[in-house]
Order: sequence, then structure tokens, then C-alpha cells
Amino acid sequence: MRQLFEGQNPELILFDLDGTLVDSVPDLAAAVDEMLRALERPLAGLDKVRQWVGNGAPMLVQRALTGEQNPNADAIDPVLFDKAFGLFMSAYGSSASHSSTLYPGVMECLQGLHAQGIKLGVVTNKPIQFTHPILDEFGLSPFFSVVLGGDSLPQKKPSPEPLWHAMELADVAAEHTLMVGDSKSDIGAARAAGCAVVAVPYGYNHGEPIQNYKPDLLVERLDQLL
Repeated sequence: MRQLFEGQNPELILFDLDGTLVDSVPDLAAAVDEMLRALERPLAGLDKVRQWVGNGAPMLVQRALTGEQNPNADAIDPVLFDKAFGLFMSAYGSSASHSSTLYPGVMECLQGLHAQGIKLGVVTNKPIQFTHPILDEFGLSPFFSVVLGGDSLPQKKPSPEPLWHAMELADVAAEHTLMVGDSKSDIGAARAAGCAVVAVPYGYNHGEPIQNYKPDLLVERLDQLL
């Protein structure tokens, strides 16, 4: 990590949540299938949902309704979408951390970085109403001074706007900021925001190897950042 900042620590590290800190697919898949069951549609299952996660709840619901990775939102009946979205949000809200787990090395990483006085934040595309409870559930909230969800701003990743807003809140410039994520959206947002980016290979990148998107550094576990 320090080699990206001329041998120094970054002043601010922003983390993605799903697929980076927490394996949340089991609970997301359960909520998607509960939604589909209520709509009397075929269930999706864990493997499909794993490919669909990463672009926010509305996109996840669109993918579940169409079975397509790149759905045409205009072709989805808006009444159906609103009903499905409400069902999903209700189902996920009741069990957002029931079967989710922290990835190995996450707690050690955050404890070590926090002890070094580095400012830490979360920038996720997950709705903010679910983000804080999940951080609380896993004991991660005390580490983060900035937390932004996918609906905290009009834009979400891969837009750079959430990263810029997090940097503004932390009062840290892009050249002193590191983004850590698991997807091309994280890398794209970091590139557009002008900050360095580290990726992990174990998350949700729609079936594509994350190294194809050329992060500045790839780590197998987050505690390798220490």
C-alpha cells in the first residue's frame, strides 16, 4: 500500500462494503428469492445473485425480474418494479446480516489501520438504511468516520461523486486517498476521482477477473495492506 504513496501511508482509505468487507450474498439472495416467490416467479438462487450484486438495490431488482445482467429498465412494467422493489427492501431489511460474514483479514486490517491514525470510510452502493446496521452488526462502525450509501447522493459508483464527497467530509485530497474494492465500479470510480485503488479478487465483479481492470495493487486479504 505504501508504495502507492511514496512510502507513506494514505491519509484516507475508503472501502467498498459488499464483496470487500462483507460477504453479503447469502442474505441478498434470500431476499431476492423471497421477492420472486411473492411474485410467483422462478427463484434465482445464490449463484445468479452473486453475479448480479454491486450496482445498487434497484439494479439488483431489475436483474432479478428480467434474469439479465444488463436489463432494459424501460421494458420493465413500473408498477411491477415498484411492487418488487418494496418486497425486496422489506425482505432484506428483516435479515440483512443473518447469514452474511466478514471476509478473512478484515477485522485485523481495520484495527491495524485505525491504530495508525489513518482516516477510514465506507463508500458503498448499498442503500444507507442497510449499511449502518450491517456495520453495527459486525462491530465495524467505530472504525469509520465517513459512511456513504448508494442513495446518500444522486450518483453512485462508478461515478466519482461519492468518493469526492467522502474526501470532502474527511478533508483529504484525492492524491492522499486510497479506494479499496472488489469491482470494476470501484476501480472506475477511483480512476475518475483521481485516487489510487486496491482491489481484492474474492468479491463480486459479475464473473470477470478483477485484475482485468488493472487496479494499482491486488491483495488476497485486506490485512495485507498493513
